[in-house]
Amino acid sequence: MTIKLYDLAAAEDDRRFSPYCWRAKMALKHKGLEFETLPSRFTEKEAISFAASSTVPVLQDGATAVADSWRIALYLDEAYPQRPALFGGDEARALCEFFNSWAFRTLQPALFRIVVLDVFGRIHDKDKAYFRESREKRFGMTLEDFGADPGKKLADLRGVLETVRPVLIQNAFMSGHGPGYADYILFGAFQWARCMSPIRLLEPDDPVYAWRERVLDLWGGYARAAKGFPVWA
Repeated sequence: MTIKLYDLAAAEDDRRFSPYCWRAKMALKHKGLEFETLPSRFTEKEAISFAASSTVPVLQDGATAVADSWRIALYLDEAYPQRPALFGGDEARALCEFFNSWAFRTLQPALFRIVVLDVFGRIHDKDKAYFRESREKRFGMTLEDFGADPGKKLADLRGVLETVRPVLIQNAFMSGHGPGYADYILFGAFQWARCMSPIRLLEPDDPVYAWRERVLDLWGGYARAAKGFPVWA
């Protein structure tokens, strides 16, 4: 049976933008597994209730259902050990879990402040009330206030990326000479922005820009072919 992945969609079915779903899709491509993506919206929670989850990604592999991008990555390495590994052993997995936490607590909030209004403008109309209410409750302010002064917030994001630049100066990928799950964690955030916002996040002389180009070209340009905006315009 073909693996199915429930994948967050914007107003258009083919604009898929969740950073966590992109992690899962890149992990599936890394493992060389065939899969089908099914569009899902924020408010279509009944479609994924079989996995005891209210958020995507949700992976359905035969009788097995796995929710949460981190758990999906662990499952794929455990279920398909003969395929290319996402993690290079227990130590690498532990370090990757730390990186996952950094991305969640530091990178994605900095990025979200830049693209939040573009995201809101491109999600499905039926999701807008839920998105506004849930995010404004989380942030303690309106979406407009949260996304104000994007120029300053872009400078803040580029400062946050100082954490990863030394790695990408020395290595082609976050995981070393070849891509791994740490790359898909970082890439998910940038693909989230690229799919929903025309804002130029990186300059071409930034090593993070060159790394993103390499990841966009993986698997025959799978991620580059996704509906989104040019990375340089």
